[in-house]
Amino acid sequence: YILANGKILEAYASSRKENIPVEARDHVSTFHRFFFTLDPDDQVIQAQIGKALYLADQSAKAQYDNLREEGYYARLISANVSQEIRIDSVQLDINRYPYFFRCYASQKLIRATSTVSRSLITEGFLRNVARSDHNPHGFLIERWQTIHNADRPGNEP
Repeated sequence: YILANGKILEAYASSRKENIPVEARDHVSTFHRFFFTLDPDDQVIQAQIGKALYLADQSAKAQYDNLREEGYYARLISANVSQEIRIDSVQLDINRYPYFFRCYASQKLIRATSTVSRSLITEGFLRNVARSDHNPHGFLIERWQTIHNADRPGNEP
């Protein structure tokens, strides 16, 4: 039993293997939220990307570097664009290791005069690593790539 906030809760132990699908999907979702939820502020962008890069290998860093070199983040700031992401689903194959995943998401780019919706599909692999304060799930995303990122029909003007 565990005492939490004055309440007694029953606790039971389980192996990590039982929780892999739940933790892996949450790890992928958390990474994408950090990487793609941005506001037009350089400090916010750096903080969000910094958190995301603890959860992934150099493939995510390479995508970040490419976007930075192309001026993507500078354009977000200069145009006062906020970017949000909603994870629609994460497919996971735990029958092979490293674990393959595919993430389906919706993005919104919000400007003062319009909102653009985009669909996003990424994929990669998850490898077990030590848990830490920066990486509580103990996974590392590897070979991460965007396989689809396009405007959705019917965007607002």
